[in-house]
Amino acid sequence: MGPGQEPRGKKRAMFQVSVTETFSSGHALRGYKGKCENVHGHNYRVQIKLAGPQLDNIGLLVDFTELKRVLRGIIAVLDHQFLNDLDPFKTVNPSAENLAKYFYDETQRQLTTLPAGAGITEVTVWETDTASAQFRPEK
Repeated sequence: MGPGQEPRGKKRAMFQVSVTETFSSGHALRGYKGKCENVHGHNYRVQIKLAGPQLDNIGLLVDFTELKRVLRGIIAVLDHQFLNDLDPFKTVNPSAENLAKYFYDETQRQLTTLPAGAGITEVTVWETDTASAQFRPEK
C-alpha cells in the first residue's frame, strides 16, 4: 500500500454540514413544450452541503453564519425576480438543474475560508415540496 492509500473497504471519516434557505421567483422554460414554457413562479428551497475530513482550530467545518451570509446574498439577487431577465439566465434556461449549478458556482466563488480538503458536495434546489434537482461537483 502506497502513501495516502487506505486499506480496501475502509472509508475516510468526513464531517458534513448544510444550510437551507428559501426564496420566490418566476421563470419560463425556453424551448419546453408544455405548461412550464409559460411564465410561472415557485417558492424555491435551496440546500448547500459541505463536507471535509477535518475541522478548523475551533472545531468547525464551516461557520454556519458565514455560509448563510453567502447563501442569502446569492438569494437576494434572485428573490422576487423574473429569472429569465437576470444575466446568469438570459441564455441559460432557469431550470432547477441550472439554478443548482449557479448556486454551487456562486457559493464556491464566495466561500473562501474552509479547512483543507473541505468543499461543497451537493446543492439541491426544490421547485416544489416533491420536485428537486441536485448538482454535485466531480470528485
